[in-house]
Amino acid sequence: MILEIKNYIKISNSIDEILKNSPFKMKYIIEKSGISEPTFFRKMKEKKFLPEELLKIAEIIEPEKISHDDILNAIQEGLDDVKNGRITEHMAVMNEAKGRIAKKKNEYFLDK
Repeated sequence: MILEIKNYIKISNSIDEILKNSPFKMKYIIEKSGISEPTFFRKMKEKKFLPEELLKIAEIIEPEKISHDDILNAIQEGLDDVKNGRITEHMAVMNEAKGRIAKKKNEYFLDK
């Protein structure tokens, strides 16, 4: 957790440089962020963006990272589930799926 907080502080303190080196124009970033231009520049000068605002800005300037991070998070959640015993046996999943399919078939044929 300490590393994540240090990274957040580093990003927050260097957001002006990050945005300057971004391939996107500042006007585009401001527009997509939903923050008014005067507020955006004030927050950038004071280095006072909220974490949610920094996340939105990151999603704007690095859109390819969103799905990559989502995949990594999903993998980690899955590993945590296995580690903590939150699993379902294969046969139980298959039986549940077969039951749902049979129910849908019955509903389909009853509607005819």
